[in-house]
Amino acid sequence: MTTATATATTHPVALDAVQALAGPGGHLMPSAALSALAGVDAADWARFAAHWGELTLDTYMADGGTYRYRRYGQFELDAATGGLTLLPHAPYRQESEINPLNGGIERVFDPLTESFIGDPLLRSVLVELGRIFTAVDGTATWNVKLHPYRINASADQQGQPAPEGRHRDGVTFITSLMIGRTNVTGGESGVYTDEGEHLLTTTLSEPGDLLLGDDRRTLHSVTPVQPANPALAAHRDVLVIAYTAR
Repeated sequence: MTTATATATTHPVALDAVQALAGPGGHLMPSAALSALAGVDAADWARFAAHWGELTLDTYMADGGTYRYRRYGQFELDAATGGLTLLPHAPYRQESEINPLNGGIERVFDPLTESFIGDPLLRSVLVELGRIFTAVDGTATWNVKLHPYRINASADQQGQPAPEGRHRDGVTFITSLMIGRTNVTGGESGVYTDEGEHLLTTTLSEPGDLLLGDDRRTLHSVTPVQPANPALAAHRDVLVIAYTAR
């Protein structure tokens, strides 16, 4: 057992996640559980949420939508030591077999801001998740891609958190971390086996609610979001974190 494995499996919250990912392949970690694991509180989540006001328009949406704002960046994580290294900014690419809507091209997004990269909540969450994933499959070093998203919704345009439908991301483990919901309805997340068996459905609602999945064995989806009050601004903020074994 590696040091990372031992650390992960001695915390009840982490142990539950390891067992679920090693078993069915999907797991919901409520905000209170993640906060306890990462050592953060409501003030930390509120501070972290402010970074979503600095996202920029995604101009690559093949469906013509102007509802998605984002940035992008990646790290290398040594799960045993907790060493986290920011990698040089680079285009993001998925092949069309993985992403039939927006795949097959290099997409150049604005990089993560320095304040986002330096936020202590981010570091704590990335390291704790890496330890969980290492406990599942023994990987020592991870490539970690971060996708902070804001999905806007209005009377004229519903927001599509997952416009490609039920899909996988072509990584090892995939997570969706709720940052905040403002005046929206919808946004129900589902996790399924390759054969279509339903594993779980949830609507992430509290800052810190986290959905984890083994992307090699499961598919996931999110329903559209609409404004609860069409006269007011409406958006759903999440951080999608993808871990790929190095």
